[in-house]
Amino acid sequence: MSKEQFNRRFNSLIDEHRKLITRKNEIAENGNGVYDRYKYPVLTADHAPIYWKYDLNYETNPYLLERIGVNAAFNAGAIEFNGKYLVFARVEGVDRKSFFAVAESPNGIDNFKFWDYPILMPETEEPDTNVYDIRVIHHEDGWYYGLFCTERKDPSVPESDTSSALAQCGIARTKDFVKWDRLPDLKTKSPQQRNVVLHPEFVNGKYAFYTRPQDGFIEAGTGGGIGWGFSDSIENAVIEEEVIVDDRSYHTIKEVKNGLGPAPIKTEKGWLQLAHGVRNTAAGLRYVLYMLLTDLKNPEKVIARPSGYFIAPFGEERVGDVSNVVFSNGWIKKDNGEVLIYYASSDTRLHVATSTVDKLLDYVLNTPEDGLRSYASVQERSKLIKKNLEILKQLNIAY
Repeated sequence: MSKEQFNRRFNSLIDEHRKLITRKNEIAENGNGVYDRYKYPVLTADHAPIYWKYDLNYETNPYLLERIGVNAAFNAGAIEFNGKYLVFARVEGVDRKSFFAVAESPNGIDNFKFWDYPILMPETEEPDTNVYDIRVIHHEDGWYYGLFCTERKDPSVPESDTSSALAQCGIARTKDFVKWDRLPDLKTKSPQQRNVVLHPEFVNGKYAFYTRPQDGFIEAGTGGGIGWGFSDSIENAVIEEEVIVDDRSYHTIKEVKNGLGPAPIKTEKGWLQLAHGVRNTAAGLRYVLYMLLTDLKNPEKVIARPSGYFIAPFGEERVGDVSNVVFSNGWIKKDNGEVLIYYASSDTRLHVATSTVDKLLDYVLNTPEDGLRSYASVQERSKLIKKNLEILKQLNIAY
């Protein structure tokens, strides 16, 4: 390739990337009233800067070949910081290794641009093979914490087994999201821990954690459900006892496993909680999001539990590296009550949905709870039908 051809391709890459990251997002039509989806994902693999992927030196890369590819950008923590909206994406390279990278937006809806460098998360004495799905929490103690899954090869299996993994909760903290201090991994009595979330306030003077105990890396076994436990310290976090506060349940959206998403949002009526639930289908596992409301003084006590899913994969969201999945580990409550909900689809891309605290409280407090039987489900739906038919009759509307 001539230097002239190199320059043309170089400029084309720059132009196309700039168009992508400055594209205005739009509310998608036909929402359900609870939240608005948006037309475009806020992050994809293509949002990664070209200088992350290409050697831009003509002498060492005269064909301008991609050297270090990016496969996906998804499951992101989120926070508002210094007037900007930050998401902490799980970026996966073509080598299958995940890492964290900060993307910044002026409005939280579009124009997300990655910071120049990904986060070089410090390692413990036992290095992580992979890190992913970070929850970012501004704690009452003044620190910003990142809790994430740290994955290592399971030492209890034969060397020939190259797929069995051991998952635990990594903990790091920061003041500026550039320099991170790595703390020891969370210790619990559960064999595996994924989707652990730090409660943003002290509870009875202790650090409180939402956990997701599992017997195996994939299978919940005798574990499962959203757990709750305390630690006296964050520098050496140890939970002696986990109590399940939201369990799995047969023939529901969370029959296989479930776990908390981001840290809860505090409201006058309780803590808004966003979680994911997993069920079996003939085509494999299906991940959806659902909501709970827990007590202000006792955050482990569920006071409202709307039935069914809150967000499920829709349209193109159903297709990706791991299809039929939505997952969230980040949301932001703005000062005006608006809520930005960041959710990933099919382990491939990151989306945003918008709602308000008032709408979400209305949803969790007034949506009937799951009756766990078809008969009970029809009874509840019939109440709504009867009420609405009477309204239509009063309005003289034939339907």
